[in-house]
Amino acid sequence: MSKVIIIGAGGVGSVVAHKCAMNSQVFTEIMLASRTKSKCDKIAADIEEMHGVKIQTAQVDADNVPELVALINSFQPKMVINVALPYQDLTIMDACLETGVHYLDTANYEPKDVAKFEYSWQWAYQDRFKEKGLMALLGCGFDPGVTQVYCAYANKHQFDEMHYLDIIDCNAGNHGKAFATNFNPEINIREITQNGRYWENGEWVEIPPMSIHKPIDYPNIGPKESYVLYHEELESLVKNFPTLKRARFWMTFGQAYLTHLEVLQNVGMTRIDPVKFNGMDIVPLEFLKAVLPAPDTLGENYTGQTSIGCQIKGIKDGEEKTYYVWNNCDHAECYKEVKAQAVSYTTGVPAMIGAMLMLTNADWQKAGVWNCEELNPDPFMEQLNIHGLPWNEQVNIELPHEY
Repeated sequence: MSKVIIIGAGGVGSVVAHKCAMNSQVFTEIMLASRTKSKCDKIAADIEEMHGVKIQTAQVDADNVPELVALINSFQPKMVINVALPYQDLTIMDACLETGVHYLDTANYEPKDVAKFEYSWQWAYQDRFKEKGLMALLGCGFDPGVTQVYCAYANKHQFDEMHYLDIIDCNAGNHGKAFATNFNPEINIREITQNGRYWENGEWVEIPPMSIHKPIDYPNIGPKESYVLYHEELESLVKNFPTLKRARFWMTFGQAYLTHLEVLQNVGMTRIDPVKFNGMDIVPLEFLKAVLPAPDTLGENYTGQTSIGCQIKGIKDGEEKTYYVWNNCDHAECYKEVKAQAVSYTTGVPAMIGAMLMLTNADWQKAGVWNCEELNPDPFMEQLNIHGLPWNEQVNIELPHEY
C-alpha cells in the first residue's frame, strides 16, 4: 500500500522496522536509514531471517537536510518515521516539507547544547504542514504517545471532566548490568537530571530533581519507589484537556541506578558542555554514552516486566470517578518476537501503529502538526490489542494519590 522510510537504527528503530515488516500489507516497501549503515544491515538481516521480508537500507546524516532530501526523493516514500535523536527532529521535518511526505516521531525536539525539551519548536511548523497538506504526528511512542491516547480514550468514554492525572511508568526488569539505560543514555540522563515539573491549578510547579517520591503499587509487579519527573506529554495534555487541575508523571528507579547516577554527576560525567582533553573538545555525557552498554544490546536475557499507565480522577454524570488504564510488557517475550527489550518495544510498536493509522484511517490523516490525544483514540486502542501491547482498565478503584 505505501512505502516508508525509518530513520534511526537503535533499539526503537529496530522494533519499528520489525513491526512494519510484520505488517507488509500496509508497509509494502521499507527503507531503514541511519548514520551507520552496518547497523541497518544487521537489522535487515534479522528481519529477513525472522519474518521473511526484505527491507532496504541506506546511510544518511539526519543533521543534513540536503542528504535527507536526496534520500527521500530517491526512495519516494509516503511518510518518514523518525526514531533518530530528538536533536534531529527539525531537520527531518524540514526535509519532509521540502519533499512532500508525512512525518512521525516519538520524542519532541530539544537543542543539543541545552537540556530542555518542549513542543514550541515543532508546534511552530503547524501552518507550513497544513499549507502543504501534510501531517506531522508528534511523540507517538508510549510515553509520550500511548499515554496521551489513554487520556483521550478516558475523556471520550469515562469522564465528563478529567481533574487529576498521574502517568505512572515502572520498569521492573533486570538486564544484569551494573549500570545501563534502557534508551539512549544521553537523552535519558539529560531528562532525569533536570528539575522536575508538574501542573497544578493552572501553572507549572518546579521542584528539585527526584525530590517528590513515594511507593506506587504496579500490577503484577508490586510496590516500587516512584519519582516525579517532568515529561513532555504533560505540556500538550494540559493544553488539550483544560479541565485538568493537576497532572504529574512518575517513574521508577532502583537505588543502584540512583547511586551510580549521583556519582557520575558528582564527578562531572553528566555535563553537556565541552571540556578540553588532550587538546580536543570532549562532551563528558557523550563520552559516557560511548562506554555504557547500548540499549539495543540489553534484550537478550532481560527478565521482568514494564508497567505504564494513566491513573485519572474526575467527574461523570455529577459523580466522582476514578479510572486506571495500563499495559504490562514482558522483556523476554519482546526479545523472542523482535530481538528487543520491552522499553524499546513499547516505544516502537506505537510508532508503527501511528504510521499505519496515518496511512489507512481517515481519522488519523489530517494536515498540520498534531499530538496523539487530538485524534480519535478508538482505532489506536484497538490496534494496541492486536499488535502486542494489550491494555487493561479498572474503574472506581482507590488510587494511591492525594486529591
